[in-house]
Amino acid sequence: MAAVFFRHLTTGFISRSLLLIVLLYASAASADEQGEVRDVVRGTLLVLGDSISAAYGIDEREGWVQLLRNRLAERELAVKVVNASVSGETSAGGLARLPRLLSEHRPDWLVVELGGNDGLRGYPPRALQQNLARMVQLAREQGADVLLLGMQMPPNYGKAYTQAFAAVYPKVAASEQVPLVPFFLETVALEDGAMQTDGIHPTAKAQPALLDHVWPCLETILKGNGNTQSDSLCTS
Repeated sequence: MAAVFFRHLTTGFISRSLLLIVLLYASAASADEQGEVRDVVRGTLLVLGDSISAAYGIDEREGWVQLLRNRLAERELAVKVVNASVSGETSAGGLARLPRLLSEHRPDWLVVELGGNDGLRGYPPRALQQNLARMVQLAREQGADVLLLGMQMPPNYGKAYTQAFAAVYPKVAASEQVPLVPFFLETVALEDGAMQTDGIHPTAKAQPALLDHVWPCLETILKGNGNTQSDSLCTS
């Protein structure tokens, strides 16, 4: 009698132990899988821009780059965003600073938002094209994926110059095979209350729209869900 009871007790104990081991293993595997999902998007994003990305004329906490940080945190994407944007920056200035920034921050992704000041100062579009292309090349050499944000000049700069300037960004995107947002200010440039009195810099009200305009392409690049060396991500 005691032997029968002991066998039943032992069998039940072993069964429960095996069940517990299985459950613990499944739980650990699930946690590992979740960890892998979270770890897929982990790294450093460097934003190299001018006053538009440096939140000129508004509280920095309201700028689109800070809003990007907030969105990444909300979506539990472990991406550190370094904003290396400087008001008044030109493509030549950005190119001069980029090697040090790449060495210091080792970014996995680089967003280039430069060229507006080149245009406002009437610099040759060819020089802008060369500078942007070189920035892409330097970033690639360090293993970073690049997103290019395009700019356009107002019509008072003349048809020939504005067309030549606007054509720079698609040319760089095509030659260097990087994704391009053709005109970063497209969704806010003509909206009431979206631009400051200077007509150049977006207001705080416009910042969420700037982020929304960039986000679909940027999210694709961050998650690696597309060919990041193709300009079709943002222009199609």
